[in-house]
Amino acid sequence: MKRVLLLFTVIILGQCLHAQVSEREKNALLDLYSATNGESWDKGWNLHAPVETWHGITVKVGHVVGINLFRNNLKGNLPPSLGDLEQLAQLNLAFNSLEGTIPISISNLSELKVLKLEMNRLEGEIPSQLGDMTALEKFTVFNNFLSGHIPESLGNLCNLKDLNLSSNNLSGSIPYSLGELSNLEQLGLFDNQLTGAIPREMGRLGKLRELVLANNELGGAIPKEFGELASLQVLQIQNNNIYSFDGLENMNSGQFLVLDYDKGKGENKFKDFNANMTKMADTKFEDEMEE
Repeated sequence: MKRVLLLFTVIILGQCLHAQVSEREKNALLDLYSATNGESWDKGWNLHAPVETWHGITVKVGHVVGINLFRNNLKGNLPPSLGDLEQLAQLNLAFNSLEGTIPISISNLSELKVLKLEMNRLEGEIPSQLGDMTALEKFTVFNNFLSGHIPESLGNLCNLKDLNLSSNNLSGSIPYSLGELSNLEQLGLFDNQLTGAIPREMGRLGKLRELVLANNELGGAIPKEFGELASLQVLQIQNNNIYSFDGLENMNSGQFLVLDYDKGKGENKFKDFNANMTKMADTKFEDEMEE
């Protein structure tokens, strides 16, 4: 009897693990395929085969939990129906030729931890609704044509570790709310049109290891609160309109692997820094596959 029950349990578990993806989720994938010229992808899908066999798709217990179509020649717009993939944990569409805007419906993906859209041709504003995606740990969208302000709502992403919005057309000031991202380790805002002073609230980011603010129009002074950034190893603030670097005096020069600032404005104060250690951190072109 015990053997029969064990066999029955194994069969049921096997059926659960290989449960068929719902029509709603399958249709969302087909919309993505159609909207991004799937017939011309480098690695295509056999639409007659089970969804779990499709390139870059991960299925667990009958739900699509991963989409990884990194560098796969996707061309076109992202369909709103992506928001129907409610169990999706990873969405990596980086290094393609996607156009149009980021669909607001992506904010429905409450389980999403990784959102990688870098190296595309996306435009428009970053939807403020993305601030509702509190499970998000990585949001990288560098090297696109995004415009408008950085949404204050991104400060709600309490689990975020990596935020890279570099090389877009973003304007306005850096939101104070980013100082609430207590788990943030990397922040890239390089090469935008950001103005105003660097918020002193960013001194709260105790886990921050990399901060790249170079090539903007930021002004004011380096906040003295930067002395609290004990984990910081990479700091790039050159090519801005910052008039005072006094806030750096409270920092331990030995903690840096990379320090780039407008040395002509602060050369009398920072002679202890080793110029050989400074270089441009490679935040623009991350050529890597996500696990």
